[in-house]
Amino acid sequence: MLGLMMETPLLVSEILHYATTAHGKTQVVSRNVDGSIHRYTYTDAKQRCLKLSAALVSLGLKFGDRVGSLAWNTHHHFELFYGVTGQGMVLHTVNPRLFEETLVKIISHAEDQWMFIDPATLSLAEALAPHLKTVKGWIYMDNGAEVPKTSLQNVLSYEALLQAADDNHEWPSFDERTASIICYTSGTTGDPKGIVYTHRSIVLASLFMSSADMIGVYQPGQLEAAMPIAPMFHANGWMMPFSAPMNGQKLVLPGRNFEPEKLCELIRTENVTVSAAVPTVWMAITNYLTATGLTLPSLRATMIAGTKAPPALVEDLERRGHQVGQIWGMTEIAGGLRGTPPPGMPADQHFEFKLRQGRLGFGTQLRIIDDNGAPLPHDGVAMGHLEVRGPIVASGYYRQPTATANGWLSTGDVARVHEDGSVEIVDRSKDVIKSGGEWISSMAIESAALEHPKIQQAAVIAMEHPKWQERPLLVLVPKPGAAVSDQEIRDHLSCRISKWWMPDKVVFAEALPMTASGKVRKAELRASLGKQVSSAAE
Repeated sequence: MLGLMMETPLLVSEILHYATTAHGKTQVVSRNVDGSIHRYTYTDAKQRCLKLSAALVSLGLKFGDRVGSLAWNTHHHFELFYGVTGQGMVLHTVNPRLFEETLVKIISHAEDQWMFIDPATLSLAEALAPHLKTVKGWIYMDNGAEVPKTSLQNVLSYEALLQAADDNHEWPSFDERTASIICYTSGTTGDPKGIVYTHRSIVLASLFMSSADMIGVYQPGQLEAAMPIAPMFHANGWMMPFSAPMNGQKLVLPGRNFEPEKLCELIRTENVTVSAAVPTVWMAITNYLTATGLTLPSLRATMIAGTKAPPALVEDLERRGHQVGQIWGMTEIAGGLRGTPPPGMPADQHFEFKLRQGRLGFGTQLRIIDDNGAPLPHDGVAMGHLEVRGPIVASGYYRQPTATANGWLSTGDVARVHEDGSVEIVDRSKDVIKSGGEWISSMAIESAALEHPKIQQAAVIAMEHPKWQERPLLVLVPKPGAAVSDQEIRDHLSCRISKWWMPDKVVFAEALPMTASGKVRKAELRASLGKQVSSAAE
């Protein structure tokens, strides 16, 4: 027997339709690339997004065609998320921080036909253009100013396009399984791979991200203001361009400038209540607040993801009154875990929980398995390879074989899962150190090292050992002007990690090689340092 419910598709465009109907006067505030502030309402945004769809049709783009963006967190980029996808075209958000060679590969792989660029990415586009065979033209996201002189061919003004577009355009209805957005992974474990989100998965992920227990931000009757510091080309700005209009939140976009001074200025002037960023950004913000004595009284909730947050950072944010919700996720899955403590957890256990990477949320299943594929218990003790499945989890990569095995996606993480469903990421599978048949967590040693007041960055890699196979090597970047010795670090670690986890070697560096998404390029460290043989006493 089948039910008798309407089969209305879950489409991205419906989010903006709803926002206009239910809270159309709520603002979207954006810092432009030139530093100026732009503000308008969700009603204004929808009108412009519809005109953008009409303009794309006038350029000859059809259902399913790929449209690329090389852009930062501005209102123009926000409009692409609806103006492109609402017409059934596919938005490919390109990370401008990647190497030029990589950018050429992924733009060509996606077969983007038109590219949207902004003043900050114009010169990058000029460098890429001669190598891009599928791109027919470029749309410069201006603010009404004349398009600057450029070597690019077939460049159009965004604002001029909208001005000439049909005022009466309407979005079509289509299958919710239609592709909506393509995000390529940052390539930390190999070549970037394309994640193709469907309209259905975007809507479901936005609903999951909107749950009251995601980071506990909602207060009835009060205006929430959400600011995704995470770039919109990283997993859709962690879904905030969708969850904010879905929930009537004011959306604040920081543009191109991610300096802590500018971020704090926006948080203060726009009364931001919730914001999301990787740990390095939050550390820069807290350091700035400490140095200046400023406070952020409106900011109640902070979302942290991308990599494990050091305990000192969590403690600092909580002490300032900024509730921390640490969330695990990947480009392949957004919104699968919750950042708030489980119901009934005593208050004195909340801090320990917030050092984990969230807890299981509705709509996502997860498990840990051993090296042979056997499931392990969720007892908070067993460590295993983390696998996930669910309606917002990628089943494969664009134009590549399936990413799943027996219906599960391997995340590449080693984790513990506790009885309450909370997840503790122990390490990346490729980074965990196997010493004498036992696992050593590189992340745990890094976290302990970062508790030292003179240390700014830390990375642990495996180095070869004739007896134990692998042993940990610790690479540290001291804070500017700080002098610290090998023995001082060992004394610091001695009461924080197991004795047999103590690094065999400590190396000091001026900087660590970083990826475009703010993660350490451990492959480079392993290539240069991993062959070193331990000289420590066995």
